[in-house]
Amino acid sequence: MSVGVLGGGAWGTALAQMLASDGREVLLWAFEPEVVEAINSGHRNPLYLPSAELAQTIRATGALAGMERLDTLLVVTPAQHMGRVLGGMAVHPRDLVLCSKGIDAGSGELLNHLAAAIAPESEIAVLSGPTFAHEVAAGLPTAVTLACDGGEAQWNRLAPQIARPAFRPYFSDDLVGAEIGGAVKNVLAIACGVVDGLALGQNARAALIARGYAEMLRFGEALGARAETLAGLCGLGDLVLTCSSTVSRNFSLGKALGEGGDPAALMADRRTVAEGAFTAPVLARIAARRGVAMPIVEAVNRLIGGEPARAVVAALLARPLRPEAEG
Repeated sequence: MSVGVLGGGAWGTALAQMLASDGREVLLWAFEPEVVEAINSGHRNPLYLPSAELAQTIRATGALAGMERLDTLLVVTPAQHMGRVLGGMAVHPRDLVLCSKGIDAGSGELLNHLAAAIAPESEIAVLSGPTFAHEVAAGLPTAVTLACDGGEAQWNRLAPQIARPAFRPYFSDDLVGAEIGGAVKNVLAIACGVVDGLALGQNARAALIARGYAEMLRFGEALGARAETLAGLCGLGDLVLTCSSTVSRNFSLGKALGEGGDPAALMADRRTVAEGAFTAPVLARIAARRGVAMPIVEAVNRLIGGEPARAVVAALLARPLRPEAEG
């Protein structure tokens, strides 16, 4: 079966490299002509993943039409552009594996719902978990959740295409849980970065991760996700990774905000996307509408809106005392 990757950023390039590690031919679509040229001529992506020497069997294209014949597409465009990219392709029965993390800001839809509406003839899956692109590209051991809307039949079709000795997918049929884990952890990573930027200490970061995970569980269960999904790789596993390293784009954005950076200037200056900044406002709106308490998400939303980090943290710490299970 033929496989391709939609998106030539760091994560898309890393997934293409992983897929090509067994000698398979992989077609990668990239928006930037310079990325297409660099991959095809020099087998590198200096713009997004300069550390990796890419396999000779990866070929890049800037034409969406060239991807339409493929049986399986890993969709790795930024979450806010996924709908536009999929909408630019002819409808064709295929597997769409969504690898981006976020919620569509315009519609408030989870990405799997959006993809299903745009490409109704496709079967949708979600790949999510604790994954730094440069480590996947280097062939370091990685485990992920692969949630399949088509159940075990789709899993049996996709798992052999995706699994590699150092890249291990685990089956789930909970697409909502897989997506919510990836979306919420990006927002919480911004909060952990703020803790680092303000030099509030390791105690504060550990507490924030634990309380943030409680928010993730509450929100996920309100939308129909299973708690065991969020306790796995795509929830708790991804949360721990992203909240613990400046390699994370969201963590580094939060750190810069904690150090006094202006949100608008920081976002405008970033070539790579910190999805949590787009997810925080829509997440806060959905939570408020459903009556789900998410004080950390609300705090990040205020930060993105321009409130000073110290004032936001002070307000968070001044919340009334209550039983831990109540939020």
